[in-house]
Amino acid sequence: MIGWDGQQVTLLFRDFEKPMGLDTHGSKMLLATRHQVIELANASVLAYEFLEGQPGRYDALYLPRVSFYTGDLNVHDVAYGEDGLWLVNTRFSCLSSPSREYSFVPRWRPPFISETVPEDRCHLNGLAMDSGRPQFVTALGESDVVGGWRPGKATGGIVMDVPSGAIVLRGLSMPHSPRLHNGALWVLNSGAGELWSVELGSFRHEVVCRLPGYLRGLCFVGQFALVGLSAIREKHIFGDLPIQQQLPKLRCGVAVVDILAGRQVGFFEFTEGCTELYDVQFLPNVFRPMILNSEKEAFHQALTAPEFSYWLRPSALASESS
Repeated sequence: MIGWDGQQVTLLFRDFEKPMGLDTHGSKMLLATRHQVIELANASVLAYEFLEGQPGRYDALYLPRVSFYTGDLNVHDVAYGEDGLWLVNTRFSCLSSPSREYSFVPRWRPPFISETVPEDRCHLNGLAMDSGRPQFVTALGESDVVGGWRPGKATGGIVMDVPSGAIVLRGLSMPHSPRLHNGALWVLNSGAGELWSVELGSFRHEVVCRLPGYLRGLCFVGQFALVGLSAIREKHIFGDLPIQQQLPKLRCGVAVVDILAGRQVGFFEFTEGCTELYDVQFLPNVFRPMILNSEKEAFHQALTAPEFSYWLRPSALASESS
């Protein structure tokens, strides 16, 4: 969580096992992890008194509220939809929803995928929503065999239209994070370090900006794009990509790109402690956010209800017992 305390940028790390896709909707936040999809909610009233000796230090407090135990589906992008939650189920090459009865419920798969099996046949990864419905997805290859995307990963990436099942773009280098913004489709041509703007209808693309990292994670704030960069060193999956051949060193962080000017105007870099990002989201009107996982003691002290919220502080428990 990156914030601002009025004088300088702040940074908060919180551990989740293999955090991946991220989405927000109002006061809620959705996060995919290795075995779960977790929904958190902002208890802003409790945020003010998160630290008893420093009231007002935080203005948002995201607490886990619902967890779907999916098993290791290798979930990538996640999204809030008009009819529930959508997950890019990479292991089963499909879009799915979480379930109270099952690990997942399959809802769509590419037409070239012949069966829903745990074989990661095309490495389906990115999802662009339009008016609460899936519109575009990205995949690393057009394959119907187990791991078939791997041999041609440097140039085999595709973008698909979900309602029709048509492939609208081919030849990308490990694409990720398709998004719709300002009447255009935006996609990260990740293996080449490129942010693309794609004209709807003709699907002609323009390289808006090149960045010094392997790109994953994209969101927009007006005329600015926030793009996640990773300094990936693992060679089995990510080796022999164009960006690695062009630059001697990749960087990790979040770039701010002015999409009207087509250039990078800011960069928050992780110089240590983090080498990979998968997704980024912007929290409007939040300056100093706090997030807890269910293992933190403070989480168990925070109680919320529709009309009130309370901290169960040690001092409060002592006064109750006296």
